[in-house]
Amino acid sequence: MTLVLTGARLPGSGELADVTIGDGSILGIAPSGAAAAPEAERVGLDGRWLIPGLWDQHVHFTQWAQTARRLDVSRAGSAADAAALVRDRAQADAGSDVLVGFGFHDVLWPDLPTRELLDAAAGDRPVVLIAGDLHCSWLNTAAFERFAPGAEGALLREDESFALTSRLTPSDTETLDRWAAEAAQHAAERGVVGIVDLEYGWNLDVWTRRIAAGARSLRVEFGVYRDRIADAVALGLRTGVAVEGTDGLLTMGPFKVISDGSLNTRTALCLHPYPEGGHGVANLTPAELRDDLRFAVANGIEPAVHAIGDEANRLALDAFEAVGARGRIEHAQLIDPADLARFAALGVVASVQPEHAMDDRDVADRLWAGRTGGAFPFAALLASGARLAFGSDAPVAPLDPWAAIASAVGRTRDGREPWHPEQRIPVEAALAASTRTRVAVGEAADLAVVESDPLTASPDELRGMRVAATLLAGQFTHRAL
Repeated sequence: MTLVLTGARLPGSGELADVTIGDGSILGIAPSGAAAAPEAERVGLDGRWLIPGLWDQHVHFTQWAQTARRLDVSRAGSAADAAALVRDRAQADAGSDVLVGFGFHDVLWPDLPTRELLDAAAGDRPVVLIAGDLHCSWLNTAAFERFAPGAEGALLREDESFALTSRLTPSDTETLDRWAAEAAQHAAERGVVGIVDLEYGWNLDVWTRRIAAGARSLRVEFGVYRDRIADAVALGLRTGVAVEGTDGLLTMGPFKVISDGSLNTRTALCLHPYPEGGHGVANLTPAELRDDLRFAVANGIEPAVHAIGDEANRLALDAFEAVGARGRIEHAQLIDPADLARFAALGVVASVQPEHAMDDRDVADRLWAGRTGGAFPFAALLASGARLAFGSDAPVAPLDPWAAIASAVGRTRDGREPWHPEQRIPVEAALAASTRTRVAVGEAADLAVVESDPLTASPDELRGMRVAATLLAGQFTHRAL
């Protein structure tokens, strides 16, 4: 069946147009009233704006699907505040299962997260609070006894924390897939048509199962990590190649390499020391990083290197240069000015999360004092010729590209003064970093219909953009027309 979207506005154009869609693609764009498709279904947009469907190009989707069920501790202003939230939840829900919370940021807390605080709040019930950056977990004694016997302190960091987070995922796939379906629907309601899923684990089976069961509102590119890259190669998976039996919805994505830690956990690898000492952590030697990239590229899988600190970004760029490969750097949060031009020169995409700049501005001002001119340097990267790809890193930030676009355009949130406003970018560039297609004949009919012109909207209006409809391959996945 052919579909005609009538009375559409294209951003930057004052004229109304009719857009004809068939076989999953845009077949024609004509002045309003001129589309010749008498047998077509017609849906009136009544002057609403038609834009390419949005992509979130860095998510941990299963973690995101679980977040709404976890205790929100993101607003806790101290360890004591977080413990009080745990106490309230434990009293309201006296079950014996692990009490899982998410979202704490302890850098600016006046007190330390300790086992004793959580022990007093929840007694013998295991408690695991996952940091907002996913690189750290805070446990009580009962949780340590179950998950990490013999460990010292109150925190698990990096690989130990990642391993624990994976163990907290429900084994009941029916429940988990239902939560994922709900999360996918919420994404469609924000105009999202595709994601790059960098969830830990083997997501080929996960998404094949979900799509077979009817999950058809998102295109998914799934990544693999070091422990499963050989399995992907053995199966002949290649970046950009669709998985058979998924109608083109599931595609092999990148090989994710975690080269350093994170800002909030003080493990991002930096040229200069943190206020408390130390430069962060390198998870791989330069030789190991080069070998990983070389193996992936030789087998047709695009590398995506997690690098947050300026030293980690430099080493990642060095590895791309040594191997002679293109790929992505995930996060690119702090970049030495001498390295900015290397992204474009090497063909390395800066896969960034603009909402993190708003979440972490105060932490960056403290931990990277005097160097935040190079933090989240979107305008500088763009000016150097680098390609930007926007994501959320959900659940670290909400899976909502409009939040990323607003943060990149305004460098502000919650009424605060813009942070390093010299790094603001035009809305056209922010939209380009959040999309994969154009509204043009021959392009995939992955589209979003919005109530306001994004090219003239303020940052606050962008953040709250109302989405009237979303289409994937010409089929409505969200419709509020």
